[in-house]
Amino acid sequence: MTPLDALDLHLLELIQADSRLSQGELGERIHLSTAAVNRRLKRLRDEGVIQRHGAVLSPAALGHPLTIVVEVEAESEQIERLDAMKQSFRDCPQVQQCYYVTGEWDFILVCVVRDMAQYTALTRQLFFQSNNVKRFRTLVTMDPVKVSLDVPVSAGG
Repeated sequence: MTPLDALDLHLLELIQADSRLSQGELGERIHLSTAAVNRRLKRLRDEGVIQRHGAVLSPAALGHPLTIVVEVEAESEQIERLDAMKQSFRDCPQVQQCYYVTGEWDFILVCVVRDMAQYTALTRQLFFQSNNVKRFRTLVTMDPVKVSLDVPVSAGG
């Protein structure tokens, strides 16, 4: 991977804050030509620094006002069984984030659902029907104090 210079970091900060900025606008802000911005963005995508472009949607506005964090313990750590669990979590549209973690729990999931009835159905699908979930613990969020996937970009961040 090519080392990131100050212009790359500034460019990443700008597009992370607003990916709708045109390459011309980005160039004006970081004092590069549109072609230079285009080359840098292509390199950053090709090297996997920029993983995807998208919009941040409001779960509540789309009928999913409830965010639930779930801790999951696997019955077995056999690789095939863990891989099957990972795939079931990846395939579930209500699972926004899934982390395979160390410690007492094996997975941490962040889910968005319409209501507790939908979450109950989700537990049946993901946990009770799985042959590898030993136990799980549900944490219902009361207030989304901070929700972000932003990554600190500056050297001091």
